[in-house]
Amino acid sequence: MTAKLDPIAASHALHADMQQWRRDIHQHPEIAYEEFRTSAQVAARLQALGLEVHTGIGETGVVGVLHGKQPGAKHIGLRADMDALPLTELNTFAHASCHHGKMHGCGHDGHTTMLLGAATILAQHPDFAGTVYFIFQPAEESNAGAKRMIEAGLFERFPITEVYGMHNWPGIPTGQFAVHSGAVMASTDSFDIEIQAQGGHAAMPDTVIDPVLVAGHIITATQSIVARNLKPTSGGVISITKMQGGSAYNVIPETVSLHGTIRSLDPQDRALLKQRLQHLVEHTAQAFAASASVRFMEGYPATINHSSNAEACYQVTTALVGEACVQWNPPPSMGAEDFAYMLQHRPGAYIWIGNGDATESRALHNPYYDFNDNILPLGASYWVRLVQHLCR
Repeated sequence: MTAKLDPIAASHALHADMQQWRRDIHQHPEIAYEEFRTSAQVAARLQALGLEVHTGIGETGVVGVLHGKQPGAKHIGLRADMDALPLTELNTFAHASCHHGKMHGCGHDGHTTMLLGAATILAQHPDFAGTVYFIFQPAEESNAGAKRMIEAGLFERFPITEVYGMHNWPGIPTGQFAVHSGAVMASTDSFDIEIQAQGGHAAMPDTVIDPVLVAGHIITATQSIVARNLKPTSGGVISITKMQGGSAYNVIPETVSLHGTIRSLDPQDRALLKQRLQHLVEHTAQAFAASASVRFMEGYPATINHSSNAEACYQVTTALVGEACVQWNPPPSMGAEDFAYMLQHRPGAYIWIGNGDATESRALHNPYYDFNDNILPLGASYWVRLVQHLCR
């Protein structure tokens, strides 16, 4: 008689191996669509486990397929991101980045490792009903690797019916999780504003149309858009982060450009904020006899969980660590995540695992950040428990 799988014990038995894998990936970071070494290592480990392995999906993406021993119609996708950031690491420990200007400053090395750990355990104990697809995704950091994998036929090639993701979260204590029933992270769009006026001598402002003055009014008025157009219970941000114009102390320029970002948690709010910004920019410029235009660069959509799938994740995490250690529906983040594209195509959920409080973990994208190796067994256990819960 086969002993029943204990994911926690199995994950702790694998801890030393997972730490070695994670630190090796951290030491050799690869940015978007350059994850050749990382994806090759992932594929090799999956193949050694006996999984069916598919490579080159969305450039450097990898999918491992594991069929359970029990019959079942469940087809569950579990996703981890593999790419690093174009960031110079300032840590000096032994596993610090050996590639200048590239760093695992967001913990994708840990995400990849936790999913590899879960694949290892489930391959050794495939006592579940259905099929699990281990999705190792490239280019999450602003390069839409999830979208690229979908365009490459991810959901056509693999009959995934539900998809799940997880991200480490500094500020949440070690041993805890956070689960949202709806919006988890924001959409992100960038914009360029070009103001055209009539330059001239700074000592003769009556003979010019000043684009700097127009820009000042646009910057100030922009801060009213969220406050006076979204419901107070909704979330949105418009930030102007760059201003360019002029080259001399005594010359009023012809043009000024403004650049920034829009974040929101709801697709309708996203459309409204863009519409209101364009209207405000054009008409503010007209009020000063100038002209202005806005160009939007669409980014990631909002990451919005499907409520029933989020509830399943909540049940799994509370069974794993207890209700007191699971935050249910904490405030969402105004950061963005391209797992949103997968949730637009399939039901699923995206959760946070604590990377440690302020004394244990630096913020994401910080040059001193490092993934907390102590949570590797917990993350792998979560993935295994989730499969056990869904594929019964």
